[in-house]
Amino acid sequence: MNLSPLAVFGLIVALYLLSSIKVLNEYERGVIFRLGKLLQQSKGPGIILVFAPIDRMVRVSLRTIVMDVPPQDVITRDNVSVKVNAVVYFRVMDPQRAIVEVENFHYATSQLAQTTLRSVLGQVELDGLLSQREKLNSDLQLILDQNTDAWGIKVSSVEVKHVDLPPDMQRAMARQAEAEREKRAKIIHAEGEFTASKQLSEAAAVLAVEPHAITLRYLQTLTEIASEKNSTIVFPLPIELLNMLDRKPRAGGSSA
Repeated sequence: MNLSPLAVFGLIVALYLLSSIKVLNEYERGVIFRLGKLLQQSKGPGIILVFAPIDRMVRVSLRTIVMDVPPQDVITRDNVSVKVNAVVYFRVMDPQRAIVEVENFHYATSQLAQTTLRSVLGQVELDGLLSQREKLNSDLQLILDQNTDAWGIKVSSVEVKHVDLPPDMQRAMARQAEAEREKRAKIIHAEGEFTASKQLSEAAAVLAVEPHAITLRYLQTLTEIASEKNSTIVFPLPIELLNMLDRKPRAGGSSA
């Protein structure tokens, strides 16, 4: 089929316009360079026209990016060597600065997160690294957010995921925890003995005021023992009864 030059030209123009149509999703923005110069505003979402080779478009996602920070060798303030990894949540707030101000904002943020993780965790002791996670996460997030603000990036959260301790340190911490538990057990036992001794002292004072009360206590003890249905019952004998049996007969009594 023979086409006139005008029809061929129209077909070429139609194909060119069709290839120039770009569709950007709701979470995407297009940073367009026209003849090497940055346009004032990013484009999207929706349908936009990019006239190659005059225009060059870079797609930028506005969704939150989850970035794993690889394990870092950290020497704590008390000279303990540990491996620590983390996760960083950030998103692009200004697509134009994210493309123009830094070559690769994802790689730059990753490298900054690694160096910040080593420097911040190296200033705390091991106990603080294990017990003050929330404070350390907040400090890391604040430092990263301040440094990436010039790139149009907002760091929303930083979480320390795992702290890998050397085996020797794990055994030492296990011994320390066991010693702490034994210490608390001994203190609780001593407090119980002290409280019991005070209660026994008060009970002895009450029984001393009324001597017959000890007999009632003996009977109550016998009742408690009998309720257990044991074959042998040990019954406490009052000392006063023994004294009465050992008492000698009075002088002047009748003789056989």
